[in-house]
Amino acid sequence: MIRKLLALLLAALLAWPVWAGDVVLNPDHPERYVVKRGDTLWDISKRFLRDPWLWPEIWYVNPQIENPHLIYPGDVIYLTWVDGRPQLRLQRGGGHPTVKLSPRIRVEPIRQAIPAIPVDAIRQFLSRPLVVGEQDMARAAYVVASPDEHIVTGAGDRVYARGIDPDHGRYDLFEPGDPYVDPVTGEVLGYAAEFRGSASVERFGDPATLRLERTTREVAIGDRLLPQNTEELSASFFPHAPKDAIEGQIISVMDGVSQIGQYQVVVINRGAREGLEPGHVLRVLQAGAEIEDPVAGGKVRLPDEEAGLLLVFRTFDKVSFGLVMEAVRPMHVLDKVAAPE
Repeated sequence: MIRKLLALLLAALLAWPVWAGDVVLNPDHPERYVVKRGDTLWDISKRFLRDPWLWPEIWYVNPQIENPHLIYPGDVIYLTWVDGRPQLRLQRGGGHPTVKLSPRIRVEPIRQAIPAIPVDAIRQFLSRPLVVGEQDMARAAYVVASPDEHIVTGAGDRVYARGIDPDHGRYDLFEPGDPYVDPVTGEVLGYAAEFRGSASVERFGDPATLRLERTTREVAIGDRLLPQNTEELSASFFPHAPKDAIEGQIISVMDGVSQIGQYQVVVINRGAREGLEPGHVLRVLQAGAEIEDPVAGGKVRLPDEEAGLLLVFRTFDKVSFGLVMEAVRPMHVLDKVAAPE
């Protein structure tokens, strides 16, 4: 009986998470892991840690390795212990980039460092306006007609537009969508903007004449124009928790689905105004249902339940776009988001 109890106690201890200060190791963590093509930093971190965004807390920056934060297929990650605390160390494998210089030849690597998250899931959301503020929408130039009186036009056609700023010669066109409205306060947080194409000004005036250089869909009368933003958004993210407590809600989901799962993009009603920034990790809480109390009568709201994690990858003034990284139960519009505990 004693041996059986000791065996059960040992099994329980082995299954218990290992704490390292604020970092909890995954109880099934490996001692080493060889990075493979298709991995992301989030996936690898999840193998070692319960909370993958805490990766930097135990990452050993080897001064002998150039750019140790860049990890390539073939590299090996080891879990070691120093003064009773875990550390993750990197050993370069055969997939890291090398550059050979000679008077005539320059050989550059084909392989690239693995990303923090699956970039393909958000690539289309990293460029062009996605959300336009209420004031920007009111001031935006707009297509008023085409020279040939076409209702819709495409690449190579010309259009007339009013409100063109003579200081800007290149514009992005978008179709104004529905407003994003805060479900609690009723505040208009911005308007969805669906990219239609780009154009250059051929002749300034009121109206101005523009040539459509490329289009993703037909451009219609009433579509809006904003000066092109040449700033390139980075696809490199550093997952971390917000410094301050923050709470909000999911107010929209892309692709029009009713249930939200892993690697789907959502819009939340918090943005740069509330201190959110790309890389912030937020918990998703499934809103508790309101049910009838079968004993006392009346209604009672059930507690919110943990539903998953999302990573903020693009922020606007009052809203942000997030990618669902983990989903333990279905999520829906109006579910809550909050900083990790």
